[in-house]
Parts: sequence; C-alpha cells; structure tokens
Amino acid sequence: MTYQQLAITEFGPPSMLALQCANLPEPQAGEVVVKVHFAGVNPIDAKTRAGLGWAAQQNRDKLPWVPGYDIAGEVVACGEGCELPVGARVAGFIGFPLQGGGYSEYCQVPETALSLVPKGVELAQAAALPLAGQTAWQALDKAGVMAGQRVLILAGAGGVGHIAVQLAAARGAEVFATCSADNKAFVAAMGAQAVDYRAGALDSQIAPVDCLIDLMGGDVGLQALTCVKLGGMVVTVPTITAEAVCEKAISLGLQAEGMLVSPSVAQNGAMLTMLAEGQLVLKVAAVFPLDDGIAAHEQIESGHTQGKLLLMMPAAAVEA
Repeated sequence: MTYQQLAITEFGPPSMLALQCANLPEPQAGEVVVKVHFAGVNPIDAKTRAGLGWAAQQNRDKLPWVPGYDIAGEVVACGEGCELPVGARVAGFIGFPLQGGGYSEYCQVPETALSLVPKGVELAQAAALPLAGQTAWQALDKAGVMAGQRVLILAGAGGVGHIAVQLAAARGAEVFATCSADNKAFVAAMGAQAVDYRAGALDSQIAPVDCLIDLMGGDVGLQALTCVKLGGMVVTVPTITAEAVCEKAISLGLQAEGMLVSPSVAQNGAMLTMLAEGQLVLKVAAVFPLDDGIAAHEQIESGHTQGKLLLMMPAAAVEA
C-alpha cells in the first residue's frame, strides 16, 4: 500500500513543495504506525524549506525531505512490546529536528513520542498543540516566569504566542503582548494587555517588565530589549538572530538566553488535559488540504497568522 507525503524537493520558495508516494511502513519494536489526520504547520517548516537553519543544513543532501513535527491521528499498527492499542487517538511532537515526516498520511514513530488525546479534544486541536505549546512552556520555564512578574511576549497572537500568553497568565504573571491592531481583542481574550507594535516605540507604551519572551527576533527583538528592567531576563526563540539579541541584551545589563525546544510528552499531555478541561484555548486559523501545502507555507510566511495552521490528510477530509 502506498500513501502520500508532501516533501521539500529543493530549497527555495513554497513552490518547491510537492506530493510524493511512499510505501506503508512496518512498525518495529516499540513503534506504532499512525494514520495521520492533521499535521501542524510551523515557521520552522518554512525556514527549513527556504534552506535556512540547522535542519536544512543537515538534510541538504537528503532531498526530497518531508517536513512536519506535529501530528494527530489514530494508531493503525503496533510493533512488538507496544502498549498503545490499535484505534487509540494520539498526538505528538515527532522527528525533531532532523527527521521530520509529519506532512504525511502515515507516520512510523516510537510510541513513547505520543500522548493519548483526551475525549472532547478534537484531533485538529491536538495536532496544533505539540511544537507551539512546548515552545511556549519551555520559554516560560527558562525565563523563570512566576506570579507577580511583568512579562512581555512578542507576537502574542501567533501560534506560540497565544499559548504563551495563557500559560504566563495561569502562572499569575501580568502579561503584555505585542500584536497588530486587528489582533488586540484576540490577545486580550487570551489574558494579556495588547500592545500595538505599530503605534510607536514599545517602551513608550508599557512600563519596564521583568521578562521578555522574544518570538520574533531581528529588529523587533532588539528594540524590545529597552522594555526590560535592568537585570531582567530575556529568552529569544528565533535561532537565526539569537546571538545578536543575546549580545545586545547582555550589553544593556540584562540576562539573556536563546532556546531550542525539546520534545516532552509530559508537557504535551499536561496541555492536552488543559484543553480538555477548558483551561487552555488553541486557535486554529486555517486548515489546508495536504495538496495545498504551498498555500499553507505562503500563509505562515506572511507573519500575520492568528493562532495555528494545519494540513488535513485526504482520508480525514473524507471521514469529516
């Protein structure tokens, strides 16, 4: 049996994505085969497709390469020693950072990479959570965000940002988040005081904060450093500009670290439970069919996505 995948054929623009066929895998010991319903689309996917970053460098001679790290679907086959049953609804953060493979109708993955999806949580929501949710969680941990602190989150309406806002607010922090004027109501509903990054210098709009979670990098990340009080903490996520942001932060008397998310089934499971219990909201901005992945990448590169983008597999569309 063959199935479809969406692969990067060459590094370059979104048009370098194309469908390809693969043979249905046989799970090895400790592995399961997941029939994927939805796969998350993240900025790192587009960056890799453009030939930027470590994953691109390491896979330069392995094209075509299938991107995608977020999946949700159902188990259809189990290898020896697996505890997950056939039919289980699962989601996970897979193949990070070098293997990828999420843009695929079927995935062969270690069962230890997967979380059970609670009743009441749609597979689309579960697929949108892993990479973005764990990035948000780990950025707040690295920054040491706690009750009573003032936290500024850049790109608060984005996939990582809108989750980070909610998690920071749940910790008891006073949260500020940058966004466009169109996204102010959305960001406020997530639990932050919205700051319009187009309405003038950020430090003229808010008093100094204890922590900065930089989800934008570049010039915006550098400018936001002036919002952090002396000795405050900066965590910057975009890897391409992390060194420049950290160097500037330290020169201003701040603490600063870059970060690379590390898959955590425990964190994923905790946030799935929060979704099931209504303690976390996950906004899915748009769902694209697998064969329209080019449009999904064009959208993620616009920098103006509210929440998360997903790819839907053909079988999921039929079942829906």
